[in-house]
Amino acid sequence: MKKILSTLMMLIMAFSFAGCGTESGNNPSETASNETAANSETPQNETNDKTYNIGICQLVQHDALDAATKGFQDALKESLGDKVTFDLQNAQGDSPTCATIVNQFVANNCDLILANATAPLQSASASTDSIPILGTSVTDYGVALGMEEGWNGTTGVNISGTSDLAPLDKQAEMIKELFPDAKTVGLLYCSAEANSKYQVEKMKEYLEGFGYSCEFFSFVDSNDIAAVTTGACDKSDIIYIPTDNTAASNTEVIKNICLPAKKPVVTGEEGICKGCGVATLSISYYDIGKKTGEMAYDILVNGADISKMEIAYSPNVEKKYNPELCTELGISIPQDYKAIS
Repeated sequence: MKKILSTLMMLIMAFSFAGCGTESGNNPSETASNETAANSETPQNETNDKTYNIGICQLVQHDALDAATKGFQDALKESLGDKVTFDLQNAQGDSPTCATIVNQFVANNCDLILANATAPLQSASASTDSIPILGTSVTDYGVALGMEEGWNGTTGVNISGTSDLAPLDKQAEMIKELFPDAKTVGLLYCSAEANSKYQVEKMKEYLEGFGYSCEFFSFVDSNDIAAVTTGACDKSDIIYIPTDNTAASNTEVIKNICLPAKKPVVTGEEGICKGCGVATLSISYYDIGKKTGEMAYDILVNGADISKMEIAYSPNVEKKYNPELCTELGISIPQDYKAIS
């Protein structure tokens, strides 16, 4: 009898354990479903909590580059709020300092690097092939990166950005409109800036097509800008300055030489014109900076492939003039030009 009772007890316990197994939720399909749900929640939470650290290397402080940096930061602050931080560094016009700055960004594993001007772009390109690099205030990326041959608007690497190139043919037309009786144009630029050289070479072609005689006047850095500008004034009726960062940082020097010599200066951008020029056909640097910020958001948040992102250009250009210098030089400006405030 005891043996029969023992057997019955064992059977009851076996059925009880089987029932517990079912109630505990060890059903394979349930388990897989729960794991999938857990896994699907994690990336979403990580995305929501993600913060971004962006390194900004700006070549030098002046109105144009400052505006581009501000536009970039504003665009990202609007879209990311306090989830984005910026490490803004100024190279004070020194190319080796650009390399030091971007190398530190790489060491800090920044999520993205903004290279504001050509020298920072070149330094960033040499420092990393994995961190996304966006340029702004860069005239020609093919020239800056040594990709002129076969250039199609995209780099194919970890670089894209925005260009500050205003239509050079239209700038030449503006010179013809304002100074139809002039004979000679001095093309004043920094030989250390590849994009400045590109611009003056193109301008020479356009201006010579209008019958002007053109001569290059290049300075290496701010130390010889006064002497070179004096030489340009002696040999030219008009001075043309492209979107040149060294010139932009030395507009007072240029004005103090050109104004007494009664030589008008036409420039490639508004900041230089405000300092020493009479007229410009200019883009908005704030706008191209903001566009660059929108590109950064697309890369960081939406996963856009930077290697396939086309270089963007400002859709609008404006004819502008410097009222003070035009008055001093007795230059009449057509009504479709906007005064620089």
